[in-house]
Amino acid sequence: MLKDFAKINTFLSVIKEKSFSKASAKLGISQPAVTQQIKYIEDYLETKVVERKKNGIKLTKEGEDLYRIAIKLEKAIANSEKDLLKIINKDFTYIIGASFTVGNYVIPSYLGKLKEQINNEVYMNVDKSENIIEMLEDKKIDIALIESPVLGDNLIFREWVEDELVIFSNQSIPKKLTRDDLYKFDWICRDEKSHTRKLTSEVFEEIGVECSSFSVMGVVASSTAIKETIMRSQKTVRPIVSVVSKHVISEEVKNGTLFEARIKDYNIKRNFYIVYSKEKKHDAFNDNVVSFLMSMALK
Repeated sequence: MLKDFAKINTFLSVIKEKSFSKASAKLGISQPAVTQQIKYIEDYLETKVVERKKNGIKLTKEGEDLYRIAIKLEKAIANSEKDLLKIINKDFTYIIGASFTVGNYVIPSYLGKLKEQINNEVYMNVDKSENIIEMLEDKKIDIALIESPVLGDNLIFREWVEDELVIFSNQSIPKKLTRDDLYKFDWICRDEKSHTRKLTSEVFEEIGVECSSFSVMGVVASSTAIKETIMRSQKTVRPIVSVVSKHVISEEVKNGTLFEARIKDYNIKRNFYIVYSKEKKHDAFNDNVVSFLMSMALK
């Protein structure tokens, strides 16, 4: 069985994700396939290794023993893959596709380190999430970093960095906003196809806020355009506000150029995603990139 590390890897994924369904999504295989592989391991060892509970999964004593062995195997394989990468030494440009917020404000400071990690040139395309996914499916990019789960049959999605959407202005506004406060502003909005616009609209609807009653000053196509529009706006009795990722305005909030706020008793959270083709799920080079990006999420 040790020669077939795929089943061991499935076992590790189930334990790390604490869920058969999440392991399925991570590995890009069906949940029945995950269950079947765990059953194969249990039949081979003639013992139960994983027990399903209401709040997740639990290892049996034998499962804990197997987990320790599997971790050692995983580390040994990872070290071997690094040696293989040195031999492969692929000479090409690795292309990342990123949505506006990720491409302009999250990933740029890490591109140099990524280039060193994979010993290759790195190029980045920035566009809307759905356009980035089209590029990935057409094999025009190697990996996608996006802010909305645009599903595809041949794609693997990994939850990556956590993000939060905040309301902001170029003048001081209450840090905690009530529903009534939201009607006291003039708004700059994202275009209707934007994931930020859709998510914000859903939240406003959930808390009983009617966006149709807002005073809308304009609609723009990117988070950068929103930030620049508000930064250049005149300060008035009715503050001009919008919604963006906290990553977009973090520097300006620190230096006091912009002011951020949140809805009282409510945080608008979402995840950024790493997406790649199922064809590359066993690609050592791509795994190296994904591992590096996932390590970013822990910082």
